Amino acid sequence: MTFKDGARALVTGAASGMGEATARYLLEHGVQVVAVDVNADGMSHLGCETLVADLGDPGDRAKVTERADGFDYLVNAAAIIQFKPIFEFTVEDWRRAFQVNAESTFFLCQTIGPRMRPGGAIVNFSSTSAKLSSTIEAAPYAATKTAILSVTRSFAYALADRPVRVNAIVPGITNTPMQERVLIDLAKIRGTTPEALSEARDKTVPFKRGASSDEAAAVIAFLLSEESGYITGENINFSGGMVMW
Repeated sequence: MTFKDGARALVTGAASGMGEATARYLLEHGVQVVAVDVNADGMSHLGCETLVADLGDPGDRAKVTERADGFDYLVNAAAIIQFKPIFEFTVEDWRRAFQVNAESTFFLCQTIGPRMRPGGAIVNFSSTSAKLSSTIEAAPYAATKTAILSVTRSFAYALADRPVRVNAIVPGITNTPMQERVLIDLAKIRGTTPEALSEARDKTVPFKRGASSDEAAAVIAFLLSEESGYITGENINFSGGMVMW
């Protein structure tokens, strides 16, 4: 894949999972990366500039924006997920999910997008939970990921004249530390084991397996690269066929 000469990228959620894999991929391909996460220790091995920030906090987001002049790429991977029976979620649960997941994506696109170099690209993180209703125990998370699809389309249109492309990746079951916590928390609510739940979920995927973070990073890198220069406003399913629309 081809990246802009002297390219610089801001990657949020870079301490683990797909965000961390994306930061590593870009670094390995000569892109300068600023990694952002609330977990400082998780970013320490990357060997790039890091910024500790809670993206659900407007003050911390402002610190990120201040560091983001002249970037070529923005990857909005930061997210939180909480599991409860759907009738037990509180207003505070709902608001926190939207602050970290949807609000941070919107306002980083809004404040960084217009200051990116022409020909840049943004990748936002949605989820197959935005298109499926089977995991009702994470309904606020699913709602945030649905909102991100709309946010992506809006900024793809708003930033087209720079031009800055804006797309979303829609991951399904991906083997990350977050996915491990998902299995533990959801299994407790459903009265089963993480192992049984994992086996049952894999059966919903035509490929009968989850993806690796490195596989996801390659797709994200493609959406940033020059080879995808005519793609914008799209949501790209990355689910092994679990979602095909």
